[in-house]
Amino acid sequence: MTSPAATPATPPARPYRPPGDTVIEIDGVTKLYKMGSETVHALRGIALSISRNEYLAIMGPSGSGKSTLMNMLGCLDTPTGGRYHFSGKDVSRMDDDELAGIRNREIGFVFQTFNLLPRSNALHNVELPLIYAGLPLATRRARAAQTLRDVGLGDRMDHRPNELSGGQRQRVAIARALVNNPSIILADEPTGNLDSRTGEEIMQLFEDLYAAGNTIIVVTHEEDIARHARRIVRLRDGLIESDARQH
Repeated sequence: MTSPAATPATPPARPYRPPGDTVIEIDGVTKLYKMGSETVHALRGIALSISRNEYLAIMGPSGSGKSTLMNMLGCLDTPTGGRYHFSGKDVSRMDDDELAGIRNREIGFVFQTFNLLPRSNALHNVELPLIYAGLPLATRRARAAQTLRDVGLGDRMDHRPNELSGGQRQRVAIARALVNNPSIILADEPTGNLDSRTGEEIMQLFEDLYAAGNTIIVVTHEEDIARHARRIVRLRDGLIESDARQH
């Protein structure tokens, strides 16, 4: 994050326009925070368009605005200014209940710290979004079990997090993100707590999910993780520094 007096090193990049059905469209998005008497400009007019079945990495140094942008994309926060449309709906003006509904139905979150319930087994952790959605017991158990099988954990459904390896815990978290068939999967440093070999296994799983038609957004500071994506957006000083396709 930078103060209002700071001047970006480069002008804002021309936004990449992906082909196909747009799931996220933000235009002129700004975010201001009050810190005592200082106003911090976390985002300075971001324009970004993301289509269904894109695989996108968001990168940037500390203070670049990538965490703020992630919170915005995940409907965990609202912009100070500008427009944000998610699947054609204007989320810029939604209240807390409406934002919670978008988060539960449309976005699957994967966090660096897994965020699993320690006393619940893998099956219960995965079915949590379905409980919030009000699905009947038999339906949610069947769907949670199938999703665990899909991520290679069909034989670990009854295990609690402390009985699983780090990679297995992250697979449970990914299954939980997938179980509601969300519009996008939003992963924040998904390999940050894993060794390099296990991290590669998780990135291969994301590759498989992308190949199956999922939309994936990964927020990372690691170049080798970002290289798995098909498009990299780099932030600096609250602006998009570059937005480019790869492979």
